[in-house]
Amino acid sequence: MLEPMDRDELGTMLRTWRERVHPADVGLPAGARRRTPGLRREEVAGLAGMSVDYLSRLEQGRGPHPSEAVLGAMARALRLETPERDHLFHLAGVAPPTPGQIGTAVRPSVLRLIDRFADLPAVLLNVRRDVLAWNPMAAALFGDFSADPPARRNLLRSRFLTGDSRMVAHTAEDRARLDRSMIGDLRGTVARYPQDQALRRLVADLCAGSETFARIWAEREVIAHHGDRKTFAHPQVGELTLDCDALHVSADDQTLLVYSAAPGSPAADGLSLLRVVGTQELRTGS
Repeated sequence: MLEPMDRDELGTMLRTWRERVHPADVGLPAGARRRTPGLRREEVAGLAGMSVDYLSRLEQGRGPHPSEAVLGAMARALRLETPERDHLFHLAGVAPPTPGQIGTAVRPSVLRLIDRFADLPAVLLNVRRDVLAWNPMAAALFGDFSADPPARRNLLRSRFLTGDSRMVAHTAEDRARLDRSMIGDLRGTVARYPQDQALRRLVADLCAGSETFARIWAEREVIAHHGDRKTFAHPQVGELTLDCDALHVSADDQTLLVYSAAPGSPAADGLSLLRVVGTQELRTGS
């Protein structure tokens, strides 16, 4: 049940937090004629995957009750520390994540780390496989995550429900191995987070919407999903087979996936092309 929402104080804090974040902190150019001391509303809205009008209404104290997913996205866009994130949730009348729930907050230090992978795709996931943060190269490789609302940014939904995943497998055996690996890893997550309602809703949606998922899920197999080689079918660059290394953020039970290729390999040439073609595509579509 939602708690009372302090709209005026929420609006004041959102403006205060927005004005203290510099464009360089989030990988944006400062540009000319910048009148605000920090980020513009449209910049925060773009980072959080919401409309400028929605953010404007929240800052003006007349917005609706934001969801947990929207609050988490705003906390990441504003680079809030955990106590600040919890304060944001309380002002919005939403209980912040507690032990036993899968969090969506991202430490500013982890966001800075992601920014350093300028030449490699890097994407941060929680154990629900929600996409929490990414760099421009990851958006070029996977597709523009910001085009989806925060609650729909999930690699399992992309693979089993929407069909817009760019990860490919050329044989039935490879497809089955990848499916079983992702589903078996999720089975272990459910055991570790039995009280997480968003996780239970995700599993219910996947079982209802995908025969493949429902069949493998019913087998109750648990598989640890580690780094591997992944093949992507990019609409402009073509196929890219990349090494995927999983870096675990143990304090938050999150995983940073970083994709790379050996120097001089065709895949490395593909990444170089992706840096040009993919990021141009994102700028054109924005």
